[in-house]
Amino acid sequence: MRKPSRRPRTLLTTAACLLAVVGMASPAAAAPPRDTAAEKAEANAARQIGALQTLKKNATKTEAKLDSALLVALKARTNRATTSALPRLQNGITVAGDKTSVDIRATVSPALLKALTGLGADVKAVSNRYGSIRADVPLAALGTLAARADVKRVEEAGGAMTARQLDPGAAPAAPAKAESKDEKAARIAANTRAALADRAGPVNSAGDRAHNADTAREEIGVTGVGVKLCALSDGVDSLATSQAAGELPAVDVLAAQAGSGDEGTAMLEILHDIAPNAELGFATAFTSDASFADNIRALRFQGECDVIVDDVIYFKEAPFQDWIIAQAVNDVIADGALYFSSAGNEGNTVDGTAAHWEGDYVNSGQLIGKYAGYAHDFDPSANTQVLQPISAASSAGVPVLLNWSDPLGASSNDYDLYLLDAAGNVVDASQNYQLGAEDPYERVDTPFFGGSGLRLAIVKFTGADRYLSLSALRGRFADSADGLKAFNTPGVTFGHSAARGAFSVAAAPADAAFPRSLEPGDPPNPRGPFPGAYDENTALERFSSDGPRRVFYEADGTPITPGNVSSTGGELRQKPDITAADGVATSVDGFELFYGTSAAAPHAAAIAGLVLSGNPGIDPAEVREALTSTAIDIVAPGVDGRSGHGVILADRVLAYTGASPQPYAHAGKVSVNPADGGAYLHPGDTATVDLPVVNTGDATALSTSVVLTSPTPGVTITPRSRSYGAIEKGQEVSRSFSVTLPASHQPGVPLVLTTRVTYAGALSPTTTSISAEVGEPSNVTVDFGYAGAPVAIPDASTVGVSVPIEVSGVGRASRLSLSIDGETCSTATGATTVGLDHTYVSDLVGLLTSPSGRTAQVFAGAGGSGNNICQAVFDDGAETRFSSLSSAMAPYTGTWGPDDALGGLRADGVDGTWTFSAFDLYAADTGSIRAVSLHLNGYVTP
Repeated sequence: MRKPSRRPRTLLTTAACLLAVVGMASPAAAAPPRDTAAEKAEANAARQIGALQTLKKNATKTEAKLDSALLVALKARTNRATTSALPRLQNGITVAGDKTSVDIRATVSPALLKALTGLGADVKAVSNRYGSIRADVPLAALGTLAARADVKRVEEAGGAMTARQLDPGAAPAAPAKAESKDEKAARIAANTRAALADRAGPVNSAGDRAHNADTAREEIGVTGVGVKLCALSDGVDSLATSQAAGELPAVDVLAAQAGSGDEGTAMLEILHDIAPNAELGFATAFTSDASFADNIRALRFQGECDVIVDDVIYFKEAPFQDWIIAQAVNDVIADGALYFSSAGNEGNTVDGTAAHWEGDYVNSGQLIGKYAGYAHDFDPSANTQVLQPISAASSAGVPVLLNWSDPLGASSNDYDLYLLDAAGNVVDASQNYQLGAEDPYERVDTPFFGGSGLRLAIVKFTGADRYLSLSALRGRFADSADGLKAFNTPGVTFGHSAARGAFSVAAAPADAAFPRSLEPGDPPNPRGPFPGAYDENTALERFSSDGPRRVFYEADGTPITPGNVSSTGGELRQKPDITAADGVATSVDGFELFYGTSAAAPHAAAIAGLVLSGNPGIDPAEVREALTSTAIDIVAPGVDGRSGHGVILADRVLAYTGASPQPYAHAGKVSVNPADGGAYLHPGDTATVDLPVVNTGDATALSTSVVLTSPTPGVTITPRSRSYGAIEKGQEVSRSFSVTLPASHQPGVPLVLTTRVTYAGALSPTTTSISAEVGEPSNVTVDFGYAGAPVAIPDASTVGVSVPIEVSGVGRASRLSLSIDGETCSTATGATTVGLDHTYVSDLVGLLTSPSGRTAQVFAGAGGSGNNICQAVFDDGAETRFSSLSSAMAPYTGTWGPDDALGGLRADGVDGTWTFSAFDLYAADTGSIRAVSLHLNGYVTP
């Protein structure tokens, strides 16, 4: 039982106040001898915390909308007299020029976006659904921005990290010099050349063997057919390299959401190794927290992903309530998707590798500031200790998060967090206002260079006692040299992986042990069973995060246990759920050995994909039952807070569900040939339609038949249906149909045919819509161009910019091409005579959108470090794609094939407003859209 809270003590003397600050013994204990160093530490802490509290106490209502780090930085710039007494915090906000990156929580509207531009802000990402804008804003404009009624809060841009476990022995002594764009392009080009050279063979994950997935595919015959697996991570920079090496097939990347980095590429390779015939998709999770949530939904509702996996945690995610990212996860799960996420690499209490404490606030009775604030007592014994020590070995650049059991956006209990050193100096502080409309959240960061003697203090500034969570991510709470005791509790895993319906995945090594001690003096890390499979002796990675996760509120803020938000209330969610493989090989540069729950989550997701493939239409609840009930119990008897239900094996899961190979028969490439042998199909003509059916599934498609219909009025089809018989796995069978157009059919209106392929199989039927040109194309080309002023392309922004191209008088088009124009072409920076001036063209994504809303990606990530696109034509008939260009070919002129065929944009008619959009996804390079045109051919009038 916890000791009762002590009666608050009044501020009698500086020394009495600061016993808590320097971590001395309980007030009831005999006072130790005083020395000059201790007195100096007490004075430092008293003065510095008092100065910070003065700033907080005097903040205006508008200033209270700014998080404390932004307020300190703003005051330091605008009123040095006010901040002269403040401590020199070692982790101030990052400022580039005069701007800092912020997340603006607001009612998003064109008026607000226009106002941001007027303030000199650079908008990076916008989420209307979640009411959030990420932007680089001038420090001097923060007050004006916060004063707006439609702005609820302005926060320092939320940090995030993936759950990849990096080798601590390789950590640099200082921030590593960022790889330049030229260096990055050269590295990827070299890797691509190597991928195209002779190779010893494919790089395959050891998890394929350790999970028995290889034998399950061979013996059961299920390969992922009919399923789409999608990942979210940092980026897919080397996607083309992996594809050139034969490590990956085509990947459906959401437009302008390829991100930066290669953890996503490595995750996709794992998905493909386990479920080689599944379709793949990707979107970045790193643009902003709200963009991450938007992309989760887009992968399901636009990309039609069946299984989604990520390995990212945003520090702002709440442990006690589903925040916007978890809410997006809930949405896609409710729609039938399966969602997998990394449990995290924040350690666990059994292995002594975590820095996590949670429990009820206990008033120490000791003031820690000048105006208010009784420190929390961590010590459950009769003694008092208000400081939590961080180990020196794990204190470099560690984010430290404080949350408490108030609902999100409605906290009226104000807690603050301070990071101090052994001398009593405040190293970092977070003291946001909680006035009833804010989140119960504070964050500090340890200095990058770390240091010994760091310790944390939690202060209740005002309000009621609450249940607290304190986590130093990838750090450790450890006893200090000067006598402070570390206190740890289980449950460091948090965020969207702890959503009820999500699968939170712990990690167990598949092969070689993680190569370094997590901290000096640690025992050896475990190794995996490869070339064998997991069994009951499987050992968990020592860094894998533990649960359970206590949650107090539903996603909408409804209390789970009304009136009880203490350690006896809320809901305990069993997290992690399952365990899967890490420490596996990929072909991706830098991920030759991939450790962490980042690698474990895609293994589990791909095994679930096999289950869906072998059991089309299976209820998601049965998939959960199969994964959890067939898992091998490891670590501790029964379901536990480190491995969940245990490590999963693909063969056991598939056998449990009765998975079987499924055929997947669908229409192949259809050809329409006029019966008169002419080059064109005209109104009134009869044509022979050769319609092949290909079986790309895992089993023979029996009793296959095709029904061919048309929504085009007046079309007759003979016969309406045909039998294709049995189509073996990998076989293609073709049949012919006769199609007659009515004489009244209008040239330019395509003939639309719908194929329905029916066969004996759960994935039956498959439908495909195809169209054929009707009429003779005109050889007259009509040009339509953008006629406005040059439009600047926002730097490093997913918002991008669009220019309109008005088209009229064409109706239906037989041919469409796009050109980026220019009078004279050069590689000069800021050239005014080119169609699109931009340094480092590979930063860009270009999209063309038709009046009906159809969109095609024209180019993305091509051209390396070359400057400017000028007199370049994008045409479906070009032999060479723009994606093949190198920087040596700049400025980019000539005729090139677009990434996506532009012909599909003609389907609904071409008159109306078209838009060409450009997105610059990487920092430091700029440019403008100046001249762009559409070139359209109609049809010959009969």
